[in-house]
Amino acid sequence: MVATGPESTGLAVLDMARQGRFAEIRDLFAPQLRSMVSAESLQAAWAAELDRHGPVIDVGRPVSEPAGPGVAAVKIPVTCERGALTVIVAVHDTGALVGIQLAPAEAAQPIQPWRSPEYTDPGAFDEQEVMVGSGPLAVPGTLSLPHAAGPRPGVVLLAGSGPLDRDETIGRNKPFKDLAWGLASRGVAVVRFDKVTFAHPRQVASAAGFTASDEYVPHAVAAVRMLAEHPALDTAGVFVLGHSLGGTVAPRVAAAEPLVAGLVIMAGGAQPLHWAAVRQVRHLSSLDSEQSAAARPVIDAMTEQARMVDSPDLSPSTPPGDLPFGLPAPYWLDLRGYDPAAAAAEGGPILILQGGRDYQATVTDDLALWKAGLAHHPDTTIRVYDDDNHLFFSGTGPSTPADYEAAQHMNPAVIDDIARWLTEHPAQKKSGTRG
Repeated sequence: MVATGPESTGLAVLDMARQGRFAEIRDLFAPQLRSMVSAESLQAAWAAELDRHGPVIDVGRPVSEPAGPGVAAVKIPVTCERGALTVIVAVHDTGALVGIQLAPAEAAQPIQPWRSPEYTDPGAFDEQEVMVGSGPLAVPGTLSLPHAAGPRPGVVLLAGSGPLDRDETIGRNKPFKDLAWGLASRGVAVVRFDKVTFAHPRQVASAAGFTASDEYVPHAVAAVRMLAEHPALDTAGVFVLGHSLGGTVAPRVAAAEPLVAGLVIMAGGAQPLHWAAVRQVRHLSSLDSEQSAAARPVIDAMTEQARMVDSPDLSPSTPPGDLPFGLPAPYWLDLRGYDPAAAAAEGGPILILQGGRDYQATVTDDLALWKAGLAHHPDTTIRVYDDDNHLFFSGTGPSTPADYEAAQHMNPAVIDDIARWLTEHPAQKKSGTRG
């Protein structure tokens, strides 16, 4: 088998694992991620898979697929004596590793094109490409505009953490495309756009003092103004819908732009991000006793990094390697004093949606903080979908990252509830009368 580029890197990583050279694998990670990876955790995870499936007897042909700007996901099918798995190695175009996943065998299949869910009506709306923002950091986006006549609500979508595209693409799934098409089919105008970290990763990486506000607020404000000024809407206000970290930051967008008529927060984090990350890893390790030992060094390292965020010693010069996710100190200095629920309480109507099976933003740790912070807010609506995970995909049992592997769509009840709430909370018309 001849492989080049990312495929050869992926195969080399697999070969190192088979030979027990886990310290060498760790050293291949990008510098900002290396502190979060240990040779011991890599070895323990690999040993757990071999205990489950038996020794490796065959390695299939790797498949490489885009996983974001400058990153390829190399999927390698591996056959063992008692089963199979897929080794997924995420390789940056610099050759550095940015992730390794030991996934189910079916994950080796090429990603199939997204198919529209049954609850959408593509004939009910048009889509057009737009540019959001101005200057060198402007990002491409999509406007979904319903055909229905008369005033209609408008909403801007803010994706979760990481360099996500406008559809929040994760493997075979595009939850934000589900959402945009579902809402547009129900008469809601929608703007969604690639995050600046997706569209311009190198410029962001080199920007000194880059913060979560820089990551979200300028483009969100630009998208709100674009939609509010669109002649088809006949409205002076636009709603902002944020998912995950996008929901956490959404109240800052409302504070920065008076045209924001209200907020929809889907699985928004209210617990501080650095401690939520530790909680998530602990949760996942608790689901598999074979993986718990592998996770311990990672949990310990993440805990120390989270403590540094809270430390009075944190300063703009603190090395990124000492902090969660390798993000620079200004990012954490900006977030650590931020209370999203208190910020949201200063604004207009709020709809909060939460999945009951979500382990990333949870009913206990996050929704409870939203409820407490918004207890005296005059117009807060909360919906919990007991069977849904973080992406509002329905299922059963404890949620894990494997939930996101199979092709699926967002729960239609979620989209129905958002569309209904937006219709019941009309923004002011441009004429100044109620819509």
